[in-house]
Amino acid sequence: MNIKLLIDGGSMKPGPAIAQQLGPLGINMGKVISDVNSATSDFKGMKVPVELNINEKTKSFTVKTFSPPTSELLKKELNLEKGTADHKKVKVGNASIEDIIKITKIKFPDMLQKEFKSAVKSVLGTCKSIGILVENSEAKDLIKEVEGGKFDSEIRSQKTETLADKRKELNGYFDSIKKKQEAEIAREKAEAEEAAKAAPAAGTAPAAGATPAAGTAPAGKSAVAAEPSAKAVPAAKAEDKKAKK
Repeated sequence: MNIKLLIDGGSMKPGPAIAQQLGPLGINMGKVISDVNSATSDFKGMKVPVELNINEKTKSFTVKTFSPPTSELLKKELNLEKGTADHKKVKVGNASIEDIIKITKIKFPDMLQKEFKSAVKSVLGTCKSIGILVENSEAKDLIKEVEGGKFDSEIRSQKTETLADKRKELNGYFDSIKKKQEAEIAREKAEAEEAAKAAPAAGTAPAAGATPAAGTAPAGKSAVAAEPSAKAVPAAKAEDKKAKK
């Protein structure tokens, strides 16, 4: 029997979900948690897919771990809390090609791609979707550069170490991008607040030059409009006298 789980690396805890699956089988819950945490200790802070292969007769089991989702590995590598909801407008980090190769090496055994270079492009695709720049550029542009052979040397040697000077330059570039993003967000927020304040005021008074609604009279003219009806009575009496003569 196989049971698939997605747990916090190195931090699996007892819970009703796993208890419902293992309890009826008579499996030692404490040992399962201990073995899983030991097998996933290298992925602390990340979600890790785990498969338990259980022998129902002997009550024994084995733990098989899979690499965490690519997005989790990228966030861990760049110390990011989360990706972006709008990858076109907001960037959350700036990776080196060495970072991408490092993540690819971890994921490669579980990936469908047979060629390492193709797997690198797949990881770059994930960078694009969660708003991570690579080598100061959009991830989609790096995919084209990888296809063109720009990073063949690093990919062939599977270089995973980013030099300190390069990391400093990448971080400096991202800091400038981040400041621009924050300024743009502040501007949009201010504009939205101004629009919200203007909306009620626009609804309380008619626009300049607007025609009053039918059946209403402009202010200050109601008395004038009533005068013709008051003068109409003497005119009617005069006509009556003429008729009698």
